[in-house]
Amino acid sequence: MPQALLKDMKGRVAKTLEHLKSTYAGVRTGRAHPALVEDIKVDYFGTVTPIKQMGTVNIPEPRQIVITIWDKTALKAVEKAIQASPLGINPQSDGEVIRLNMPELTRERRTELTKLVNKYAEEARVATRNVRRDFVEAFKKLEKDSKISEDDLKKFQKEVQDITDEAIKKIDEVLAEKENEVMND
Repeated sequence: MPQALLKDMKGRVAKTLEHLKSTYAGVRTGRAHPALVEDIKVDYFGTVTPIKQMGTVNIPEPRQIVITIWDKTALKAVEKAIQASPLGINPQSDGEVIRLNMPELTRERRTELTKLVNKYAEEARVATRNVRRDFVEAFKKLEKDSKISEDDLKKFQKEVQDITDEAIKKIDEVLAEKENEVMND
């Protein structure tokens, strides 16, 4: 049972890291990335649908996104959704595809984005520490119920701390990578 708890903890910590990475994918740097637009919701005949379910998103150049919508009657709706999104980019349509040209980021905007990615990393660290707290309490309960010994409790608490330390190290690595991308791309 304690091993199952540790495995569960590793899974929850991994989900926290994956969530951070997917959040970072949506943070716009100077470089084009499909994740910037894939999840923008479009009102498609009364149904809210993400762009990735309506067509393909390609990156032909480092600063350009090209969206090919399968149903050409939905082009206007997709354009409106992109304009309403927080991307701050005006879509250009030729009736076949929608092009988004990524503007160069200003120094101030890069600083704002750095603060934002730091905030996301801190939220991931807090979530990881909350997972640690939950599992330490679970092991304490096992010890209280005499299902594990006091020595086992200490051993498992150390393992929980090791998993937490490793997760926070990975969060810091992902943060450093994203900060570098924001400041230099």
